[in-house]
Amino acid sequence: MSDLSKTVLSSPVHFLAFGFGSGLSPKAPGTMGTLAAIPLYLLLANLPLWGYLLALLLISVVGVWLCGESSRRLGVHDHGGIVWDEFAGFLLTMTAAPQGWEWIVAGFALFRLFDIWKPWPVRIADRKVHGGLGIMLDDWLAGVYAWIVLQLAARFL
Repeated sequence: MSDLSKTVLSSPVHFLAFGFGSGLSPKAPGTMGTLAAIPLYLLLANLPLWGYLLALLLISVVGVWLCGESSRRLGVHDHGGIVWDEFAGFLLTMTAAPQGWEWIVAGFALFRLFDIWKPWPVRIADRKVHGGLGIMLDDWLAGVYAWIVLQLAARFL
């Protein structure tokens, strides 16, 4: 087990910031973190909209501190393994999404597309905003883009 794995698995802050360990994946940690967010989405999906939004707000607010603190402790701004921001971005994408696996797959694909592509202003947020807010902000914005496309698809397809 690597030193990073030991650190992540022994610290609640790192364990959560690394998406319950999913961010330790040596390949595509952001994608693995988004995949790890699906079970959390499934737990939240049946809540009334106000409950889902409250959970999303809590996950996001805690995420700003969590990602910033994990980053500070590691001494690396936005370490690739910190994927709590992917959890928040994916959950934002899935807000009020239709039920069904096809919508989960579509939301996953759209969120990953916008998170990787980083269209304006996602790229600016990624480069210019620092700390926990900076780590979270670009994923929130990618989630907004993905949410818009998912909602349009749900309405018109």
